[in-house]
Amino acid sequence: MRGSASTRTTLKQQSLGRVLDAAARRIREEGLSGAAIATVMSDAGLTHGAFYAHFDSKGELEAAAFSHAITVGRSRWVPSRRGGRWDLRIKSIANRYLTVGHRDDLADSCGFPALVSEAAHASAQFRAAYERELHCSLDAICGEDAADAARREDALALMIICVGGLSLSRAVRDEAFSAQILHAARRAAARLANSTAP
Repeated sequence: MRGSASTRTTLKQQSLGRVLDAAARRIREEGLSGAAIATVMSDAGLTHGAFYAHFDSKGELEAAAFSHAITVGRSRWVPSRRGGRWDLRIKSIANRYLTVGHRDDLADSCGFPALVSEAAHASAQFRAAYERELHCSLDAICGEDAADAARREDALALMIICVGGLSLSRAVRDEAFSAQILHAARRAAARLANSTAP
């Protein structure tokens, strides 16, 4: 009996993972409107009715999908911090993040720029998830220096440069202008880093 309960729990967790993966991909590509329950469940290969085994509402799904997208992707943009120079860390993160490849790969990109304008008009639940994940990302950037107010301000400035730069680079049609935006954002991050150099 215990084994079958364990199997059900495992299957439910796998099902939830599929739903979150599908919803996270949809919101990064299409915004919150892309996370229609029927579409997400179809993408996950599950029935519409299975949705309610995991969530009470679409709003709950949106917040969970956003958190999932950020949590899964964070290590790609923000490697673990184990010592090292702070200025080089800032430059490294910006150079990983502010790329043409990242700009063009909506399905697997960072959720912050994908949903930054929508978050301001979203539900309180979604805004709370956005804010929580922003704080978690600042903690990850700072690593062991998360309590250092100056480092945290640097990390916030870096997030502003990265999210703003990527968002603007996606918003324009002209390829050369888009590349110029990314280049300018990387240079801004380098100036920030240089201002913190030992």
